[in-house]
Amino acid sequence: MQLTTERLTLRPILNTDWPLWLELHQQPDVMRFVGEITDEATLREKFNRGLSAGLGQWHKEDNTWLTLVIEETATATPIGLHGFLSMWTPFQQAELGFMLSPEFQGKGYAFEASRAVIDFALYQCNYHKLIATVTQGNHASHHLLKKLGFELEGTLKHNFQINGKWVNDEKFGLLRI
Repeated sequence: MQLTTERLTLRPILNTDWPLWLELHQQPDVMRFVGEITDEATLREKFNRGLSAGLGQWHKEDNTWLTLVIEETATATPIGLHGFLSMWTPFQQAELGFMLSPEFQGKGYAFEASRAVIDFALYQCNYHKLIATVTQGNHASHHLLKKLGFELEGTLKHNFQINGKWVNDEKFGLLRI
């Protein structure tokens, strides 16, 4: 499975993508709204779970992440990760998630990649609804989701901890029409 846009290719994660995964998950500018920066062993375990789902073993009914690598098509440079956590049973929903290297942010890549992933999830996988969680204060992701057609459905107070501090989560939803 591969998704393409005007400038990007999104493909299943491979074992050779470990350096990208490690870099993104240890980059303070990327993780400040995502979660704690953890040790390499913990990251390797999460990577291996995503890897097994990405190697043709992902099925929407398994309630696991579909992890895709975002590459600039012209240069084949990996620039980030995108995908969704399937919650097919019983809800036919998926939670969208993405990370981009800081040097590739602000170029419209997140919008372009998200549009492709949303279209795949809603119209090829037939999810009823996509959801997304944004840490309050992450204005870029908040605005991106609104631009993509997501609606803010509510805010969960003190819902998650990042670096020992409780943060509010904004919950967004997008229905298949």
